[in-house]
Amino acid sequence: MHDAPPVTTTPDDDAPAAPPLTPRRPTPRTHHGDVVIDDYEWLRDADDPAVVAHLQEQDAWTRARLAHLEPLHERLFAEIKDRTLETDLSVPVRLGGHWYYARTVEGQQYAIHARVPAAADGWEPPALSPGVEPAGERVLLDENALAEGHEFFALGGTEVSGDGRLLAYQVDTQGDERYVLRFRDLATGSDLPDVVEETSPGVALTPGYVFYTTVDDAWRPHRVWRHRLGSPSADDVLVLEEPDERFWVGVGLTRSQRFAQVELASKVTTEVRLIAAEAPTAEPVVVWPRREGVEYTVEDAGAELLVLHNSGAENFELVALPLPDDLQAPGASAAFAPERASVVVPHDPAVRLDGVDAFARHLVLSYRRDATPRVAIAAYPSPVVEPLPVVEPLPVVEPVETTPPVVDPPPVVEPVETTPPPTRTPPALLTWREITTGETLEAVQLDASPMLDQPMVRVVVESFTTPRTVYDVVLATGELILRKRQPVLGGYTPSDYAQTRAWATAPDGTQIPISLVWRRDRFVGSVPVRGSEPTNRHRTHEPTGPAPLLLYGYGAYEYSLDPWFSVPRLSLLDRGVVFAVAHVRGGGELGRRWYDDGKLLAKRNTFTDFVAVAQHLVDTGWTTPQRLAAEGGSAGGLLMGAVANLAPHLFAGIHAAVPFVDPLTSILDPSLPLTVTEWEEWGNPLDDPDVYAYMKGYTPYENVPADASAYPPILATTSLHDTRVLYVEPAKWVARLRAAGAPALLRIEMSAGHGGVSGRYSRWRQIAEENAWLLDVLGAAD
Repeated sequence: MHDAPPVTTTPDDDAPAAPPLTPRRPTPRTHHGDVVIDDYEWLRDADDPAVVAHLQEQDAWTRARLAHLEPLHERLFAEIKDRTLETDLSVPVRLGGHWYYARTVEGQQYAIHARVPAAADGWEPPALSPGVEPAGERVLLDENALAEGHEFFALGGTEVSGDGRLLAYQVDTQGDERYVLRFRDLATGSDLPDVVEETSPGVALTPGYVFYTTVDDAWRPHRVWRHRLGSPSADDVLVLEEPDERFWVGVGLTRSQRFAQVELASKVTTEVRLIAAEAPTAEPVVVWPRREGVEYTVEDAGAELLVLHNSGAENFELVALPLPDDLQAPGASAAFAPERASVVVPHDPAVRLDGVDAFARHLVLSYRRDATPRVAIAAYPSPVVEPLPVVEPLPVVEPVETTPPVVDPPPVVEPVETTPPPTRTPPALLTWREITTGETLEAVQLDASPMLDQPMVRVVVESFTTPRTVYDVVLATGELILRKRQPVLGGYTPSDYAQTRAWATAPDGTQIPISLVWRRDRFVGSVPVRGSEPTNRHRTHEPTGPAPLLLYGYGAYEYSLDPWFSVPRLSLLDRGVVFAVAHVRGGGELGRRWYDDGKLLAKRNTFTDFVAVAQHLVDTGWTTPQRLAAEGGSAGGLLMGAVANLAPHLFAGIHAAVPFVDPLTSILDPSLPLTVTEWEEWGNPLDDPDVYAYMKGYTPYENVPADASAYPPILATTSLHDTRVLYVEPAKWVARLRAAGAPALLRIEMSAGHGGVSGRYSRWRQIAEENAWLLDVLGAAD
């Protein structure tokens, strides 16, 4: 129980005291002999006008209850806006003969995508100034124009052809993540007649053709199609269809532009197929046939394929395979046999390999160690391969060819040995240079670097206190060249803020990492980093709190909450709030085992880890239950619902965004979006009674007690068109919480998807509204 009620302001007197009643309409559900009566399942029918009207009524009531926070909401929005350089542009990225960038204009919701010509041998990005139109600029795509007349707008995949003359782009105006694919002639700025409806994100442009994917009724990308530019989409050719409902498909073009790469993946198994760009109508060639539990990715390295895999290597290892000179030759795929692989980077139980990128003479390795992402570079004796050019002219409408088009041959590459595998430098002799600025808790990640022969690669470095910073790294020397640091207006000084790493002990003895950040003059304190002194300047071992504290968590899909900078978060820190991240199991911060120990029949570890972190922060004096709020979204929303049931006494408020709080109902129904693909993450309760019982024991909706009057205030936010976590889950959850006496609010956007509203100003307002509520329950509202 709370020692005292949370300090909050009072809703307006004219706000309705009681929420709209959600009628009970019992619906039975029977599995494995267990009968469950669900009073609120009727809310699932989004086509029923009565359901939509009820949701609108619930949202209107929530808005009325939050109306007293409107002045704070407006101040928080203004602070985000005042700290943001609204007319700005990205660091240009070179692709072929142009530098590409995106820019924003004050007052406009969306970005404008443009390019300027590049010098033939120039690798120094052009010096562009915000608000000043550069000489030679050509606007490729203005998202504001595309969004006109739509309440929601999102840009999906985009890709420019190798010759720079064609742009493929995808647009979603509903929020349901089904995109319309179009093509733009960049010489004229006009769209081609070609239009492909209902695609999923991602395309691969090859000479005269584009590959794309579509989804089934469960929103699973399951088909790869080939569209001949200039022909009607009705004539598109089905390249492959994945019948296994656990798998989804994706398609993209390799950096060399020599291959369209098709990936078929479940949560635990991968299969990659290659299509030579010079023969786009050929059958895809399998690299490694799928083997249950084996995941791998493929990178074109000229004479070889680099394969990052986990076969017998829990945290993955990197190997090289010889690449045949003719992918379509009989028996060519035999070169990919695992026994022919040579190890490039061996498995390390302390390092999780995340990815590899091959350039003309260097490899860039992405990995994580000590719960943070890192990048290293090594010279690699692979031959230079020139990108395959697009050789066909822009298309005209003409009959579909039944035989592969005749194209100019690709540039000559160095001879490829097929047997034995090419001799190369032993892995032990590769010298890796780790890229770092030496900052505490920094995240270093590879950024856009699309050209095979570029002498520099781009990395982004950020932390909880350092804004997103873009560097170019000279491959030959490792020199860091600062290109841009995210501008933060209003006199932001990073040294005014501090960050540190702490550790909590889970019930089973596991040490759980915690990241913390705060403003020094509002809160001075830290806890010692395990095995070392604190890394911030205030070398006190005890916090001078307690302070209001917001604890954030996720813990699923091996997704890691790496250090990230946030302008909206500054408004919390400047009001004395400490922001903390619980790196609970189920995420990927500490390698594959960290993920495995928070999924399937070990899922409860995610929830008890979070509670252990919250208790640790209370026990060590950082905060108190009256000044501690929790926040998480999607699978992190499931975490929020679970900890509300496990430890309501620890929190003054809980924000669950697009929360997956009714997972058992959803995962029992294979017809619902993405259900079957989730079985390898959560288990299959439909066929396995043990999984059913385990999930029923933790799913938040089913475990709300009859009396939840001691629960802290809960805010659930969702969107009507969310296809990943359907709105019905938080709607049902809030109805059951209220019926049990919990103070719960449901905020629903009627024209948005899983990521919330679209448009930067609209998104800032949404974040400001949520943060106003959090400050209120923390007792830190103005």
